[in-house]
Amino acid sequence: MGKAVSHSDNTILRELAKRVAEIAARPEQDRKRQMWYDHNALRATKPMVLVFPEGGWVELLDENGLRCQDPLLRGWEYELRRRLYVAEHFNDDQITDNRFLVSYVHTTTGLGLEARRIQPNTDRGAYVWEPPVKQRKDLDKLQTLRTEVDCEATERNRQRAEEVFEGLLEVHVGQSWWWSPTLTWDWAQLRGLEQMMWDMVDDPEFAHAGLRRLMEIKLEWMKSLEEQGLLMLNNGNDYVGSGGLGFTEELPADDFDGKHVRLRDIWGFAEAQEAVGLSPQMWNEFVLEYNLPFLEQCGLNCFGCCEPLTDRLDILKERVPRLRRISISPWADREKAAESLGRDYIYSWKPNPAQLAAMRFDENKVRSYIRETLEMTRGCVVEIVLKDTHTCNNQPERFDRWAQIAQEESLRAAQQQ
Repeated sequence: MGKAVSHSDNTILRELAKRVAEIAARPEQDRKRQMWYDHNALRATKPMVLVFPEGGWVELLDENGLRCQDPLLRGWEYELRRRLYVAEHFNDDQITDNRFLVSYVHTTTGLGLEARRIQPNTDRGAYVWEPPVKQRKDLDKLQTLRTEVDCEATERNRQRAEEVFEGLLEVHVGQSWWWSPTLTWDWAQLRGLEQMMWDMVDDPEFAHAGLRRLMEIKLEWMKSLEEQGLLMLNNGNDYVGSGGLGFTEELPADDFDGKHVRLRDIWGFAEAQEAVGLSPQMWNEFVLEYNLPFLEQCGLNCFGCCEPLTDRLDILKERVPRLRRISISPWADREKAAESLGRDYIYSWKPNPAQLAAMRFDENKVRSYIRETLEMTRGCVVEIVLKDTHTCNNQPERFDRWAQIAQEESLRAAQQQ
C-alpha cells in the first residue's frame, strides 16, 4: 500500500470530487457530448465554443490558496478546482465528466543534446538560448528517446486515488505522452531559429538530415510506447489537436482488441509554428514531409496551431491522410480558409486573444469580431477556441463574458443556417 492520505486532505478532495460528480451527472453533459460526436463527424450542429485560460490561470486560481498538504494531492486539488471553475463560470461547450486520470510515474530520456537557456529576471519573460548543434557531426550525438514506467509507484498512486474518490469519480491510469511531434521546435532549439531558416537555403542537405533524424527518433519513441501498451485512447472527453474535444465513433479502429491501444486508434496532430516564415513550397519540403510519417500512423488527424495556413491548405488536404481538424489562427485569412474547407473539415478557429487581454475589454468589439467570422464561415463546421490567453488583466470575469458572448453568437449563427 502507498502512503496514507491524511484526514484533512481526504476531506478536501472528496468535497471537491462530490461537486464535480454532481455537475457530471447533469443531463446537459449528455446533450453536449452528442453535439461533439455530430461536430467531429461533420454533421450539422451549432459552432462549438471552448475557452482555455492557459497562461491566464494564474489570475483565476491562485495556487497559494490550495489547501492540501501532500504535494501529489495538491496537484489533484488544483485539477479539480480548475474543472469546477470552468463548469461554474464559462458558458462554453466543455464537458465535465466523472473520470479522474492518474498519470504514470515515469522517466523519459532526453535527446542527448540540450540547448543552454539564459533565463530572464522577470516572471514569465522571454529567454534566449545557446543551440548545441554547430556542425553536421553533432547529429551523431542525438540519442533515441526511451520511456520507463515505475509500475509500483504508479499503482500506489492509483490506490490512493481509489481510496480518496471511492463512490464519486472513476479512476483511470494513463496519460497523453505528446502534444505534437514538435519537430521544428526541437530543431530550432538544437540549431537556432534563425540558423534553421538559413540552413534551408544555404545547406538544405544539413536541414534535411537534422529534421529526418529527429523524425526517426520521435517516431521510434512513439512506436515504443505503443509496444509497451502505454498509449491511451483520446476519442472521448480529451483535448485533441490545438483545440477541440475528441468525441468520435470512428476511433478506435475496427480491429481494436479493447485493451492494447495503437497509434491507428487515436487522433494524431502536428504543427510547425516555428516555420511560419517559409513559403508553401519550402514548408512542404522541410516541414510537412517530416510530419507525415506520424500522421500516417494515426486514425484521424489535426493540423496547425498559431501558424497561418491559408496559403497551404490545398497541400494539407492533398497530402495528410484522414485529416479532419485544421487550425485557423488569428493571422489566417478567415474568409479564404472558409472557402477552402467548406463542410469537408473542421474549421478550428482561434480568435485573437488580444481582445481579452487589452487594457479595456470592449464587449461590442468582441461580439462584432465573432459575428463577422461566423458570417464568413456560414456553411462550415466551426469551432471557436479561445486559447493563448496569458493574461486577462487580472479581471477574471472577462473570460465569463467572452464565453457568454461567443455562445450567444454561436446560437444566433445556428438559427440562421
